[in-house]
Amino acid sequence: MERVHSHEVTKAAHACLSDRGVTIMDVAEIVMQMQGPYNDKLTIEECVDSVEKVLLKREIQHALLVGVELDRLAEQKKLSEPLQSIIEADEGLFGVDETIALGASLGYGSIAVTTFGHLDKNKIGIIAKLDTKVGGGVHTFLDDMIASIAANASSRLAHRKRDIEENLPKEERRIIEDE
Repeated sequence: MERVHSHEVTKAAHACLSDRGVTIMDVAEIVMQMQGPYNDKLTIEECVDSVEKVLLKREIQHALLVGVELDRLAEQKKLSEPLQSIIEADEGLFGVDETIALGASLGYGSIAVTTFGHLDKNKIGIIAKLDTKVGGGVHTFLDDMIASIAANASSRLAHRKRDIEENLPKEERRIIEDE
């Protein structure tokens, strides 16, 4: 079997968001809310850029694709019981959705992990809309993945701010950001 090119995976991850009604701006607005209090010069454009950079990471793309696929299958009632009912109802004790999203946050450090926990608990922005189950869709995994992406983008910006404050050369910052 032939390997899937990374460009195809990136396109599929973006399509997952778009197909589910989530925009990059929706996520960037959460990032702005999370990091704005710590950076009075932060712009929404920087938040958008950070979200886009996070969405280039394979681990994030893979977690998003798996989670959204499970949500879709639950909408189509194609999962076996009791998993179908558990995911469809987004049962509070299920936790697999948070585990996948939290795992996707681990590469961005403790700021991402604690921000993810805050977003999971407080349901900010588009996360709240997805969590309400309005419109009949199943977003058991998607709401947590949006929290993870926003948390990662927030952490990325926090670390970038410190690198700028320390006057790290652009080339060195670029290397750190690409790790």
